[in-house]
This record gives sequence, C-alpha cells and structure tokens, in this order.
Amino acid sequence: MELNILKIIVIDNDLTSHESYETYFDSYPEYSLKGIYASVKDALANYDDVAPDIIFSEVSLPEINGIEGIRLFRKKDPNVKIIMLSAQNNFDLVKKAFKNTANGYLSKPVTERALYNALDSIKSEGATMSNDIISQIISKFQRKSNEFFSERENQVIDYLSQGATYKTIAEKLFVTASAINFHVQNIYLKLDVNSKSEALRKLQELEYSNALV
Repeated sequence: MELNILKIIVIDNDLTSHESYETYFDSYPEYSLKGIYASVKDALANYDDVAPDIIFSEVSLPEINGIEGIRLFRKKDPNVKIIMLSAQNNFDLVKKAFKNTANGYLSKPVTERALYNALDSIKSEGATMSNDIISQIISKFQRKSNEFFSERENQVIDYLSQGATYKTIAEKLFVTASAINFHVQNIYLKLDVNSKSEALRKLQELEYSNALV
C-alpha cells in the first residue's frame, strides 16, 4: 500500500531551531519537510512550488506576523492546515489565532513528541493544541458551563483546568480513577467530541462559545 506523504513547511525566524526541525521530520516517513523559512514573505514566494498540506508558523515574525499570515495562506489554499507556534500562550493570543482560522496552537519550545502528537491530531481530528492551552480553554469554558454540566462534571473540569491527573482528581473527590474517566467521557459525550482538541472546535460551534468572545 502506497504511503500518503504529507508535505510540510515551517516558518520560524529563530535560525537556531531550523536544524531541530530537520532532525524531527527525518524520523517521520509519513511526512516530508519541504522547506523552512524565516518569514511569511519567503514562504509565500515559494508556496506554489511546494503546495504544502501543513504549515507550522511562528506567531512573532518580522513584517507579517504568523496570525496575519493565515489569511494570505488561505488565499493560496483554503484547506491547508495551519498550526501556530509561540512562546506566548496567553489566552487572547490563542483566541485571535483560532478566530483567524488556525487549526492549532503549540507552545514553544516544541519537543519531537509534541510535534508528532500535533501532526497525528491534525490528520485525524483537524485540530491540535498544547496541554497548557487546553487547560486555559477548559478553565474559560468551566465558568460558562455550570448549567450544561452536572455539579460533579464541573468539579472534574475545574481540576482538569489545573492540570490534575485522573488519579489526583479521584483522590480529591474521594472516588476511583475509573469514576473520573466515566465523568470525562460524559463531558465529551455532551459536547459530542472524542478529544480535548475537538472540544475547542465544538465550543466555537455551540452557544457556549461566548467563553471565547
């Protein structure tokens, strides 16, 4: 069976990180790194020749920042997947990226494992984000969702927003870890999602998306 290789470009003006990107992608046979650029302009100049499937772009870039670049890349290909990279993970910046139709947002420094997980999520779910950003989203949503979730589910969401594990939450709430897993699955069921990244997309569709306004 022929492997469907996805073409990727990276835009990052931190030249010291370019070698790391090359090393990371060398180990992924299902992905092909077609170029690393220091600016959106450089990437656009070579875009038609490469026709990437996925773009990783730093937010803080000279002249045209990464979020502004989303619109320019969408003009080239409305379906290209665009993942923001940034050492800044404040909620307003994350919100702006997704409002501008980013497919993902990863906190830097990005590890090889985080990069691979992001690619896997993009392929299967169409969206991805770092755990620290997910925690912010859950925290914002929790304040808006008391009536939508049960009291226990809201307690679980509150602990998840603090980065607690299922085991820790179970100890805090004096229940078993399997019980916590049951509540998490109920939360996903109510949102009609299968993962945390899908939850963000659902929040943008539901009336509860005012947590992102």
